[in-house]
Amino acid sequence: MTGPDHAAPLLASLRAAVAAAPDDATLRLHLAELLIDAGQQQEAVTHVAAVLGREPGHAHAAALMGRALGAPREPDPSPGPAAEPPRPAVANGFDWAAAEAEVSDVVGPRFAPDDAAGPEPVPVGPPTGGGRFAVERPDLRLADVGGMDAVKKRLEAAFLAPMRNEKLRALYGKSLRGGLLLYGPPGCGKTFFARALAGELGAGFLAVGIHDVLDQWTGNSERNMHDVFLAARAAAPCVLFFDELDGIAQKRSAVVGGALRQVITQMLAELDGVSADNEGVFMLAASNMPWDVDPALRRPGRFDRTVLVIPPDDDARRAILEYHLRDRPVENVKLKPLVARTDGFSGADLAHLCEAATEHALLDSVATGTARMITQDDLLAAAAEVRPSTGPWFTTARQVALYANADGSYDDLAAYMKRRKLL
Repeated sequence: MTGPDHAAPLLASLRAAVAAAPDDATLRLHLAELLIDAGQQQEAVTHVAAVLGREPGHAHAAALMGRALGAPREPDPSPGPAAEPPRPAVANGFDWAAAEAEVSDVVGPRFAPDDAAGPEPVPVGPPTGGGRFAVERPDLRLADVGGMDAVKKRLEAAFLAPMRNEKLRALYGKSLRGGLLLYGPPGCGKTFFARALAGELGAGFLAVGIHDVLDQWTGNSERNMHDVFLAARAAAPCVLFFDELDGIAQKRSAVVGGALRQVITQMLAELDGVSADNEGVFMLAASNMPWDVDPALRRPGRFDRTVLVIPPDDDARRAILEYHLRDRPVENVKLKPLVARTDGFSGADLAHLCEAATEHALLDSVATGTARMITQDDLLAAAAEVRPSTGPWFTTARQVALYANADGSYDDLAAYMKRRKLL
């Protein structure tokens, strides 16, 4: 075993190497592990925190942080029936609850007691099926989405209820033809809701973006669109989800050149089931700019129903914040004032806020040479710095609600903006 006297030159050499290559995570973690073995936990925490600041999900760094804060090294399991079962990994291999118990007399709890626990993230199953377009099997449900009750009710009425009740559909002669268009500001969870809808239906989920369809070679884009529908039909029941529909099928009157026009024509033919039956294929799409989508796609039997996905409400913001702070070393954070300060933030804005707070604590730790936890002040300071990204979208949407809503397509948008005094 290398003793303290023999380790000193090696540690000095590694410190110099880290100073020369501060972004080398492997080098930092090697130094941190030797520092822990040498009993220099405080300096080790600083190096591990630097890695976690850049890669919050780094499993080895999280495990070293636990050791540096007092958690014992997990023994290697030995073969044979007498071996203890390995401790289950939580939070990327690091059990924060155990670490907090070890240092409860030094640092406070991660969240204040009056904060309700949010829903645990539900994993999405691995893709199944072969070929270029793989179909996922989501385990997500609408109940797993925090808050957003108004959006859930609208999705239930517009899409889920007719799909679930076969006898009522037969009684009222309700057709399953047609699809649903989710629209709203960017970063508010339209794709997340689409996956939850697939989970509610117990169906597969095939997400398609503009990069999956468009091709520089003549004829390939139309072929790609056809292949997308073939994959969805083969995996039925399946939710076929087109992300950023305005990019794939923008108004043909605004399209320069014939290639994109042919893609839209092919998509219309596939939606109408000209060459094959779409039984068991449920159509969903998302768009930040639904007013730029070709009008032919909004006609009955296509994407004829719309749901506005608004920025997350109070309950949803709490759940999103807890989700993005779940693997970070936070101390005694009260989410209620933070939720109040972030009204109008999108889910993406809230993720950025957590990153900014982490960076603030990390830089402070580097400057002082003493690692510390992320505190309420870090998060409130980040909330003051980060601006909601939804503002420009609502500026454009205001013009649509005022001057391009003669047919009532955006009545829900106009009503929401009036409630928020944005109209």
